[in-house]
Amino acid sequence: MKKGPRLTAREISVFILAFGWLLIQSGCHSSAQSNIKLTDAALAVTGQVTPEPTPPVADNTIDATTILNRPQVPILCYHQLRDFKPTDGPVGKNYIVPVANFKAQMKLLADSGCHTILPDQLYDYLTTGKALPAKPVMITFDDTRLDQYTVGLPELNKYGFKGVFFIMTVSLGRPGYMTKEEVKQLSDQGHVIGSHTWDHHNVKQYVAADWETQIAKPSKQLETITGKPVEYFAYPFGLWNKEAISNLKRYHFKSVFQLADPRDKQDPLYTIRRFIIPGEWSAAGMMRVMKSSFK
Repeated sequence: MKKGPRLTAREISVFILAFGWLLIQSGCHSSAQSNIKLTDAALAVTGQVTPEPTPPVADNTIDATTILNRPQVPILCYHQLRDFKPTDGPVGKNYIVPVANFKAQMKLLADSGCHTILPDQLYDYLTTGKALPAKPVMITFDDTRLDQYTVGLPELNKYGFKGVFFIMTVSLGRPGYMTKEEVKQLSDQGHVIGSHTWDHHNVKQYVAADWETQIAKPSKQLETITGKPVEYFAYPFGLWNKEAISNLKRYHFKSVFQLADPRDKQDPLYTIRRFIIPGEWSAAGMMRVMKSSFK
């Protein structure tokens, strides 16, 4: 993948603002982006170079060190895909990507030879060393927004890309959000449907009954809609703790996605990193950060 141009001063300021705000629990919050040292090797895992495989083992005995030592795959996180409104402030623009920007980003990924992967592929790569396609990237969407279906899906289809849609079930069928039928169509077309809780409640604040309301019931509902198991989960606000990991294991998720925090040393599969694309980033700026943010 060719190197993009250096970030402009404006893109740098937006980048700093985006991850600064993620420290304050807004949108899909992430805490500090500490210990993030990136190398261009993030996209160097190819179908022609197969890592030394690790023998398949039960999920609860997968060697965390092996997983942590594998090069990370860049994972993009989108929320709203629409043009800015006069009422959108700096914070909102961190979670709203104008349509033209999104289209340019998808085109640049395709032109650069990137191949989208899905969570099962990532899981197999992390746990067994199974090879990935050239220049792998994962594209994820949070919160069930309708524009992910009306804007995002056609662009993914244009380039033969597949995405992961983390669904907040309370919003299904509401104005501005996807319907059950649209979620089913995404699944039928080969995109992955994951859980994003019932109403985006912070997992660090759950009491006993919340696990049934926020985790068990939404998964069952999504499985009924798609006819497929729900095996992947994304933390609301990107927030997690050890207790949340322990509880989520009871629901048999294969892996769980956060935002920019360092991965947990004991449970990296339950703290897989992603990064949000601020709306004012250019496609080239996104590509440069994508190539330098994962190691």
